[in-house]
Amino acid sequence: MPVAPDPSPAFGSYANPHRLVTTEWLSANLGTPGLKIIECNADVLLYGIGHVPGASKLDWRSDLDDPVTRDYIDGERFTELMRSQGIEHHDTIVLYGNDGNSHAAHALWVLTMFGHRDVRLLDGGRDAWIAEARDTVFEKPEPSRSGYPLVERDDTTVRAFREDVLAALGAPLVDVRSPQEYAGAPGEGGAETVLRGGHIPTAVNIPWTSALGPDGRFRSRAELDAIYGDLDADGPLTVYSAVGERSSHTWFVLKYLLGRESVRNYDGSWTEWGNSVRMPIATGR
Repeated sequence: MPVAPDPSPAFGSYANPHRLVTTEWLSANLGTPGLKIIECNADVLLYGIGHVPGASKLDWRSDLDDPVTRDYIDGERFTELMRSQGIEHHDTIVLYGNDGNSHAAHALWVLTMFGHRDVRLLDGGRDAWIAEARDTVFEKPEPSRSGYPLVERDDTTVRAFREDVLAALGAPLVDVRSPQEYAGAPGEGGAETVLRGGHIPTAVNIPWTSALGPDGRFRSRAELDAIYGDLDADGPLTVYSAVGERSSHTWFVLKYLLGRESVRNYDGSWTEWGNSVRMPIATGR
């Protein structure tokens, strides 16, 4: 059975408060049957220097990506990943990581495509846990294999492709990269190689970090409404970044904290768009 949600009043105004947990809740629920904790970092080496007790490691590239198809793993490999980590289909999964939970949110988005129903983020992520000097361990869990059922990936509801974006130019589109990247200058996009700088025409720039307060936790509902309030609340909405991980974070904010049901993540993002022949681009602010 899923684990009871975190009753923190800080989450009460969000559209789906059960999608978040506090450090206090996670600490109090360590070892609870049906609770699985996964650390997914931008820096994959951090797990080895200490992690939440009982947490397993998920590498957002090597575990979730298929390097041959340049897509995500298929249902068979995802099922094997869940079985090897001892995760049952009905388990509650709490994801956390460094860098504002950017890569943990990306993992949550991928798990959503595979239909895992109860996936939550630790508000504040790894940094909040470490800052509060909560227990960390070096030991890796050695779970028994689970009976996770064979599932298939659903690309139709929360994922957008290049052709979808091109066909709907002019529809609400959010570039969540830094203002420098959006304008066409080198920014914080990491090691991705893109032949052209700039952004998709008609996209507005709302950096993904806008959703986070100084402590790395999500801003209040009122603050988020002010940040994203100019976006169409009812129509389809697409977000993108450089390779789709930062836009997964904004997707989480829009879908689960603000309740925008029709938001999709264009995970090909600027790496695909900027390297594609004849794709229209814009530069500057």
